[in-house]
Amino acid sequence: MTLHALTSPAGIPGDAPAVALFLHGYGSNEQDLTALAPVLPPGIPWASLRAPGTLNAGQHAWFDIVRPGDPDPAPLAAATDAVWAWVDATVPATTRVVPLGFSQGGLMASQLLRTRPERVLAPAILGGFVQAAAQPGDALLADARPALFWGRGADDGVITSAAIARTRTWVDAHTTVTDPVYPGLGHGVDGRELCDLTAFLAAELSTALAPVAR
Repeated sequence: MTLHALTSPAGIPGDAPAVALFLHGYGSNEQDLTALAPVLPPGIPWASLRAPGTLNAGQHAWFDIVRPGDPDPAPLAAATDAVWAWVDATVPATTRVVPLGFSQGGLMASQLLRTRPERVLAPAILGGFVQAAAQPGDALLADARPALFWGRGADDGVITSAAIARTRTWVDAHTTVTDPVYPGLGHGVDGRELCDLTAFLAAELSTALAPVAR
């Protein structure tokens, strides 16, 4: 499957040290998370991908929801492969990807990290979770403990408690996690989270940005 994408105005330069991937949530589309562009440090281009599944006009999904918080592995793997196929066809081989995903897209961000950890830098899960099935990169991640941002609302009634508990266990065992929980926030993203995400990305991408610092 071929994914449709929007990209930052200058596109993705061949010498970009990193490129952000915006991965929208269930029932949304590639235009949704372009509003996250201001959280990126200067010099980091972005691409916002449209999930392959169509629900209605302008509404897309990375996979069908059969059991909330517990997706079927096969369609999730197919969606993950589709993102990597887009990356391999579009992003220079030396460029790291920085996946930022909301809700179902947050799960996709974790999948990119867990399947090709050597290609991923500073992933962000916003109001999302990880899947239960072991992934090819989990052993490497348990040793490397890369930085990961996992932000969520204290009043999120969409992500199940079992999915939150599973994610808590996984991030603690495989990453160096920044994990703010925002009182009064439901299933969404607010200014507090954007501020924290901006600081996280600035710190974690500073080394990647060094060769192209202006």
